[in-house]
Amino acid sequence: MARMVNCVVLGEEAPGLERVPYPGELGQRIYDNVSAEGWRQWIERQTMIINENGLSTIDPASLEILEQHMLGFLFKEGDMGDLPAGYRPPGAKK
Repeated sequence: MARMVNCVVLGEEAPGLERVPYPGELGQRIYDNVSAEGWRQWIERQTMIINENGLSTIDPASLEILEQHMLGFLFKEGDMGDLPAGYRPPGAKK
Protein backbone atom coordinates (compact mmCIF):
# COMPACT_ATOMS: atom_id res chain seq x y z
CA MET A 1 0.00 0.00 0.00
CA ALA A 2 1.27 3.46 -0.92
CA ARG A 3 2.34 5.90 1.77
CA MET A 4 -0.35 8.60 2.06
CA VAL A 5 0.23 12.30 2.74
CA ASN A 6 -2.00 15.30 3.23
CA CYS A 7 -0.87 17.03 0.05
CA VAL A 8 -0.46 20.80 0.29
CA VAL A 9 -0.73 21.12 -3.51
CA LEU A 10 -3.91 19.09 -4.00
CA GLY A 11 -5.48 19.97 -0.66
CA GLU A 12 -6.35 16.34 0.03
CA GLU A 13 -4.87 13.03 1.08
CA ALA A 14 -3.05 11.31 -1.78
CA PRO A 15 -0.27 8.76 -2.37
CA GLY A 16 3.10 10.20 -1.35
CA LEU A 17 6.45 10.21 -3.06
CA GLU A 18 8.58 7.07 -2.94
CA ARG A 19 11.74 8.96 -2.00
CA VAL A 20 12.94 12.41 -0.98
CA PRO A 21 12.97 14.40 -4.26
CA TYR A 22 15.25 17.28 -3.30
CA PRO A 23 18.29 17.67 -1.03
CA GLY A 24 18.26 18.89 2.55
CA GLU A 25 15.48 19.98 4.85
CA LEU A 26 13.38 21.26 1.96
CA GLY A 27 13.49 17.82 0.37
CA GLN A 28 12.27 16.22 3.59
CA ARG A 29 9.51 18.82 3.87
CA ILE A 30 8.42 18.05 0.31
CA TYR A 31 8.49 14.30 1.00
CA ASP A 32 6.33 14.78 4.11
CA ASN A 33 3.79 17.19 2.58
CA VAL A 34 3.57 16.76 -1.20
CA SER A 35 1.95 13.86 -3.03
CA ALA A 36 3.37 12.16 -6.09
CA GLU A 37 0.73 13.96 -8.18
CA GLY A 38 1.55 17.32 -6.58
CA TRP A 39 5.24 16.75 -7.36
CA ARG A 40 4.39 15.80 -10.97
CA GLN A 41 2.50 19.09 -11.29
CA TRP A 42 5.54 20.95 -9.96
CA ILE A 43 7.83 19.24 -12.51
CA GLU A 44 5.50 20.41 -15.30
CA ARG A 45 5.53 23.96 -13.91
CA GLN A 46 9.31 23.87 -13.47
CA THR A 47 9.75 22.89 -17.11
CA MET A 48 7.58 25.82 -18.17
CA ILE A 49 9.55 28.22 -15.92
CA ILE A 50 12.88 27.01 -17.31
CA ASN A 51 11.70 27.37 -20.90
CA GLU A 52 9.93 30.71 -20.48
CA ASN A 53 12.83 32.31 -18.62
CA GLY A 54 15.76 30.65 -20.39
CA LEU A 55 17.09 29.23 -17.13
CA SER A 56 19.89 26.69 -16.83
CA THR A 57 19.90 23.96 -14.19
CA ILE A 58 23.69 24.24 -13.91
CA ASP A 59 23.62 27.97 -13.10
CA PRO A 60 23.45 28.67 -9.32
CA ALA A 61 21.41 31.86 -9.90
CA SER A 62 18.87 29.92 -11.99
CA LEU A 63 18.64 27.23 -9.31
CA GLU A 64 17.88 29.89 -6.70
CA ILE A 65 15.08 31.27 -8.89
CA LEU A 66 13.67 27.76 -9.39
CA GLU A 67 13.76 27.09 -5.65
CA GLN A 68 11.82 30.31 -4.99
CA HIS A 69 9.23 29.24 -7.57
CA MET A 70 9.11 25.78 -5.96
CA LEU A 71 8.41 27.25 -2.51
CA GLY A 72 5.68 29.44 -3.99
CA PHE A 73 4.07 26.65 -6.00
CA LEU A 74 4.23 23.91 -3.36
CA PHE A 75 3.84 25.86 -0.11
CA LYS A 76 2.44 29.26 -1.19
CA GLU A 77 5.51 30.98 0.29
CA GLY A 78 6.84 34.13 -1.31
CA ASP A 79 5.55 35.69 -4.49
CA MET A 80 6.86 33.31 -7.13
CA GLY A 81 4.33 30.48 -7.26
CA ASP A 82 1.90 31.77 -9.87
CA LEU A 83 2.09 31.55 -13.63
CA PRO A 84 3.71 34.59 -15.24
CA ALA A 85 1.26 37.35 -16.15
CA GLY A 86 0.00 36.86 -19.67
CA TYR A 87 1.29 33.30 -19.94
CA ARG A 88 -0.60 31.14 -22.43
CA PRO A 89 0.09 27.45 -22.80
CA PRO A 90 1.28 26.28 -26.22
CA GLY A 91 -1.64 26.08 -28.62
CA ALA A 92 -3.84 28.45 -26.62
CA LYS A 93 -5.83 31.03 -28.59
CA LYS A 94 -4.57 34.61 -28.46
